Amino acid sequence: MNDPRALHSSVAHDGHDDRHYGAVHTPIYDTSLFTFPSVASMERAAADEGTYVYSRGNNPTVRALENKLAELEGGERARCFATGMGAISAAVLSSVRAGEHIVCVDQAYGPARELMGGYLRRLEIWTTFVDGRDLAAVEAAIRPETKLLYLESPTSLFFELQDLRRCASLARARGIRTIVDNTYATPCHQNPLAFGIDLVVHSLTKYAGGHSDAMGGVVVGSAAAVEALSRSELVLLGSVMLPQTAALIMRGLRTLPLRMERHQAGGMAVAAYLDSLPFVDRVHYPGLSSHPQLELAHAQMSGFGGLLSFEAGDDRERLVRFVDALDYFRIGFSWGGYESLASLQEGRAGSPRTRRQAVRLYVGLEEREDLIGDLANAFRAAGF
Repeated sequence: MNDPRALHSSVAHDGHDDRHYGAVHTPIYDTSLFTFPSVASMERAAADEGTYVYSRGNNPTVRALENKLAELEGGERARCFATGMGAISAAVLSSVRAGEHIVCVDQAYGPARELMGGYLRRLEIWTTFVDGRDLAAVEAAIRPETKLLYLESPTSLFFELQDLRRCASLARARGIRTIVDNTYATPCHQNPLAFGIDLVVHSLTKYAGGHSDAMGGVVVGSAAAVEALSRSELVLLGSVMLPQTAALIMRGLRTLPLRMERHQAGGMAVAAYLDSLPFVDRVHYPGLSSHPQLELAHAQMSGFGGLLSFEAGDDRERLVRFVDALDYFRIGFSWGGYESLASLQEGRAGSPRTRRQAVRLYVGLEEREDLIGDLANAFRAAGF
């Protein structure tokens, strides 16, 4: 749902709710279970996927959030989890069995890579990591036993993209499920299901929540796929979202399109400033004219956010001094809230993949002039 007019109406408007006396915000159902007038009615409810029996399975407050997220992503169903990794783990585990194989982009979120490349080995599930920019490399990694192609576009350190349409077509022709982490783009800027992707996952802790006070994740897709993981991975692993958390994230969703507009404006301004500095080697931001995949970015994204990174030499101590000297940018690993953040990270990028250091910046809701001034002061303090 990339049309800004539709987005603003969708997040801000719900129909009149007679059940809750016209309340404009779904009440918090702070209950662990629901009771019934008879054994027969309880047995009927237990057999019905959509009823409320026990909040480890369904809760009305959480369901309201799930319905809104499915609407925004253009999916039939959504299920929420306690964390983004809870959602990722459920989506992956619902897609593969012992003896099967995963192809995963090598720039995916670190804990997701560890799940697939490390933890799942004990279940005899094997993963091949590839440069997701190279469709030929993706295709070459596919085996007869491959059942899942896991994508993240853009990635969140070096901001590499995958061609989602072509990846989805390649996988579908071979009976392989596709999952995309869409946390960076949000439903405001990218809808992977429209490109043929099977399941979309998000860390709701980031932009969706937007206030750095709630953790959560979601899986969105077809009713059949989402209901299957609801009956198994959601209920059995128990990474369920609390109703109090769902209420906080629903509050965040109400202003998501407005906040994304400001994050993008700030992100573009900061990226352009960094790109103008002679001592900055590379700026990684998919909306920047110098991004090597700019054409693909515009083909499958309608906008960008406030997360970017840059490289400025390999003197780690000077980069540490730079990050330590920042004022408006606080030091922290996460992103998606109202506050600007900075961190020094290392990863492998380029072709061939080499280890590189990057400063990752998240542009929050502060005035961009204050943020650019903060960066300039920190560069001077660090001796750039």
